[in-house]
Amino acid sequence: MRFLAGLLFAFAVAAIVGLGATLFTLTRGTAFGAFTIGAWTAWPRNGTVDIDPYARAAVARNGSLPIGSGDGIAFFAGKDDNGNALDGRCDVTISGKTPQARFWTVTLYDTDGRLIANALNRYGFTSQEVVRKTDGSFDISIAPRARSGNWLPTGGVERYTLALRLYDTPVGVATRTGRETPMPSITTGTCP
Repeated sequence: MRFLAGLLFAFAVAAIVGLGATLFTLTRGTAFGAFTIGAWTAWPRNGTVDIDPYARAAVARNGSLPIGSGDGIAFFAGKDDNGNALDGRCDVTISGKTPQARFWTVTLYDTDGRLIANALNRYGFTSQEVVRKTDGSFDISIAPRARSGNWLPTGGVERYTLALRLYDTPVGVATRTGRETPMPSITTGTCP
């Protein structure tokens, strides 16, 4: 009887630890197959048949549709270049150039993956509408209050994530030369 009780207890602990670790992995994300350039991280295999089981479960759980490897790649950033979490109450600047791509978008999301509501209904910029400097670089201000130039409103949310999607680009699984590719920098300015 004692053996049976011990066996049931061991199975219960194993089930709780296993299911808890799986839930943690699905809700916090995984780093399997991650491709990082500066503050930006991508999972290029998420849009292929080589997607790992945890990423497949996370995609099924949140209903996102990853970009197919033949179409492009999506990079995400939840921190600036210094490792500070992106805070919607602070002034943050994305500046520089993007890797070679036919088209790109940069979009602002809350931590649950939803667009951040704002009165202007402005959620991001595309490569065709962003105002550039004469050298081809750009600055995008992300702040709770209006700024001149390229400005994305945060609505004062505590945390947010940036998504940079590159379409028809050589950066990704096939080319590991992307680590030398110039990516826009993310810097945090003044905070309340």
